[in-house]
Amino acid sequence: MIEALYYKSLKDDQVQCQLCPFFCTINKKNQGLCGARTNRNGKLYSKIYGEVTSISLDPIEKKPLYHFYPNQNILSIGTKGCNFHCTFCQNWQISQSLNAHSQKIEPKDIVKIAKEKNSFGIAYTYSEPLIWFEFVLETARLAKQEGLKNVLVTNGFINEKPLLEVLPYIDALNIDIKSIDDAFYQKYCQGQLKPVLKTAELAKSKALVEITNLVIPTKNDSEKNFQDLTNWIYNHLGKETPLHFSAYFPQYKLTIPPTTKETLEKAFAIAKEKLSFVYLGNISTEIGQNTYCPYCQELLIERHGYFIPQINIKKGTCTFCQKVINVIN
Repeated sequence: MIEALYYKSLKDDQVQCQLCPFFCTINKKNQGLCGARTNRNGKLYSKIYGEVTSISLDPIEKKPLYHFYPNQNILSIGTKGCNFHCTFCQNWQISQSLNAHSQKIEPKDIVKIAKEKNSFGIAYTYSEPLIWFEFVLETARLAKQEGLKNVLVTNGFINEKPLLEVLPYIDALNIDIKSIDDAFYQKYCQGQLKPVLKTAELAKSKALVEITNLVIPTKNDSEKNFQDLTNWIYNHLGKETPLHFSAYFPQYKLTIPPTTKETLEKAFAIAKEKLSFVYLGNISTEIGQNTYCPYCQELLIERHGYFIPQINIKKGTCTFCQKVINVIN
């Protein structure tokens, strides 16, 4: 274990974690809500520094990031634990158990593996990377020094000060906005919406941001949900911010039936009224897969799952009309 970066010492050997908006007050020998940070004799330590549960070379589209180095592979790593406890968690085997199997790896070794595998960067993903803060920060610094890109796939639940420390090393983020309704966050995630939205706004000024919304039948799939989320992205992040609607499947504690194709296509239609780039994921559909130029409507990126037969973007511009597109390649 290594000492955590963000905490405050309190009386009687208590500490207050200041990494995320829960501000857990932790007694000696106890841990915070994420389970990953523990009090040892009045000091806060990360229990998961260097603990890697998953490591794989993935298509960048799997994150999902559709506007960041399309058709390239990225070394993806994850740890165990999460500061949310979503009843529908799709990766609950590692995010909701600190007993998940892991192996110890140093930041320099992650960077070395990425270079050996000809990855253009490192994605911190699978479970919540921000509770792995100290390890992500050190690895991202080393990666940046070696010319690699850094990607965060995150629930966005972090305080402003630590976020601003790590953002200079981050090139792209996929931020999961689980619902635009705070009551949903409280009931199904034991979390809060407002800090997530703040993270998205802060990140937008520093890196490329894409948003994912897992659409859960009867929970966050009303037309109002889709309209309110679309409006918030349009007003706060900009109309060219990519939005991914993803199909839910029964996992962990939630057993309601999967999201239908019709629901996702309804979400797509609503969001496309204001946003330039809307995608549908985790389901087979004829719409919501490709990227089209918002100016001349030509096909820019053709996708069939993770197979990308054509890309008509050169250095961030449409090869047909030469307009600048919100795609980094």
